[in-house]
Amino acid sequence: MDAPPPQEDCLPFIRIAGYLEAMGINAPRVIEADVQQGFLLLTDLGSTLYLESLEADRARADELYGDALRALAVMQARGAAYQSLLPPYDEPFLRFELSLFHDWLCGAHLGMPFDATEESEWQSLCDVLVRSALGQPQVFVHRDYHSRNLMVTSGHNPGVLDFQDAMAGPLTYDLVSLLKDCYIKWPANQIMQWAGSYYGLLDEPVQAAISEHEFVRAFELMGVQRHLKAAGIFCRLNHRDGKPGYLPDIPRTLSYIVDLLPRYSELEFLVQLINERCLPQLELRR
Repeated sequence: MDAPPPQEDCLPFIRIAGYLEAMGINAPRVIEADVQQGFLLLTDLGSTLYLESLEADRARADELYGDALRALAVMQARGAAYQSLLPPYDEPFLRFELSLFHDWLCGAHLGMPFDATEESEWQSLCDVLVRSALGQPQVFVHRDYHSRNLMVTSGHNPGVLDFQDAMAGPLTYDLVSLLKDCYIKWPANQIMQWAGSYYGLLDEPVQAAISEHEFVRAFELMGVQRHLKAAGIFCRLNHRDGKPGYLPDIPRTLSYIVDLLPRYSELEFLVQLINERCLPQLELRR
């Protein structure tokens, strides 16, 4: 790894890599480090991304997602020992992430300022999403646990990458990242089957703290928060960093939110905004 110190701080990567190794997660192990120059020598997890493997052979989905769900359950259970050492995924941070959709997708990218009524509706929605996130059991959160950061390995699958931004946060966050992936989409019934199987992997104290019904609602509302954040980040990458390659992923990312409206009336304002304004404007900019 070459991470120039003016742009990157290697220490969080080194620290979290140590936590994951102690948990028994298959993540890159740091063999040697020159922090002053930003060089790390790491163990090799190969070159096959989950995304590439799933796109080449969707019949492997149950096998690969089964491995990823079991690894996530281990990371959350054993990660409790390190949770207090992580920054909290707290209300200010959740609200900042939600602002990325408001400011970068609706504002900078689409030029769609909110009027006073829309701003009020937006803040009410943010309140719902933040309450749901903070009301869940809090766990070790990888924060980017998806098909572009998981490697298919011959043993101890998956290999886990890009963990340096880990935080202590909502139980369902990493599960949403995995199952409602911004880069590949599965049928809703399949997603819920996998989510249900994950609930069954949770320790009894966690299940006692959140019923399966509550878990499903938390999972789906967590997805709304993550997908709003991701869509905003994709626009920020384009406008601030000159990286337009993620723009085509925005409609898929927002589609997960649209799919929820029949079950969650509190999303009506947001889904209407996405369907009537955001998606048509995104189509015009393709």
